[in-house]
Amino acid sequence: METTRHFTATVYLVADGATALHEHPGLGIRLPPGGHVDRGELPHETALREAREETGLEPTLLTDHDDVRSDTARAIPRPRHLMLADVNVCGDEVGHQHVDHVYYAAVERRDIDPEPGEPGPEAWSWYDQSALRRSDVDPDVRELGIEAIETAAAGTHRPSR
Repeated sequence: METTRHFTATVYLVADGATALHEHPGLGIRLPPGGHVDRGELPHETALREAREETGLEPTLLTDHDDVRSDTARAIPRPRHLMLADVNVCGDEVGHQHVDHVYYAAVERRDIDPEPGEPGPEAWSWYDQSALRRSDVDPDVRELGIEAIETAAAGTHRPSR
């Protein structure tokens, strides 16, 4: 079986020491906002777009690099992590994977107001570090959520849009 791979982007939104997760309708697991990188879109643009569509919140990416640029080149926000997620597994073979660009972002409020067609606000919950440790979310979601909260609290990042 040939493995197909798609580029995706995920963003852990942090407000008041907690991160937002929702019950993914197709996967049945709790995840932060995210989705496929569209044609002509950069991964960080996908993360921001998906967050706005899925939550109605306006995120500010938390980056850790300088804004290096010239007339012909510029730095783009780099993900905090790159993850390879198996989406379609058949026995010992993987038919489909996501190459996921994971970002962290701050938001100023917790009021979820998704665009029409997205899961409603009742699908979302805010998890602080303690709630993440107690929850049954996947281990990578737990670890990355805690790291996102700690990154936002440390204040050593450079906000980027």
